[in-house]
Amino acid sequence: MDYETVPARDFGHALRAITVNLLCRDLRREVDFLTRVFGMTAHRLSDDFAILVHAGQPFQLHSDAAFRDHPLASLLPEAGVRGAGIELRLHEADPDEAARVAETAGGVVLQMPTDKAGHGLREAVILSPSGYAFVPSRRI
Repeated sequence: MDYETVPARDFGHALRAITVNLLCRDLRREVDFLTRVFGMTAHRLSDDFAILVHAGQPFQLHSDAAFRDHPLASLLPEAGVRGAGIELRLHEADPDEAARVAETAGGVVLQMPTDKAGHGLREAVILSPSGYAFVPSRRI
């Protein structure tokens, strides 16, 4: 699928199972962070919308303004972090490289890369500028 030119309806119809859509105060800042820290690719980037792809899986970002008529708009905090209680796990993302770049890209490393023998994964926990917890992980 060509994410740059696919009509919105066709993109919506192509989505399956479960997808992620993150709401962001500063969408361009969030995209810059995700592409720099996790190597994601961004498509259709504007002030209000972007499609990002990680390991072949697309997900979406929308600005708060784009969701002003959505029921979630009234629940969004004016300040502070978002996404408390949810982890966005990025399998096949290098936790060591992500942690090395995260803070210079505007994020916060909550947990340095650590081997989790029980899960068989090496992972880190990194907050994005919007406060979403991303967990890059690799098999060990």
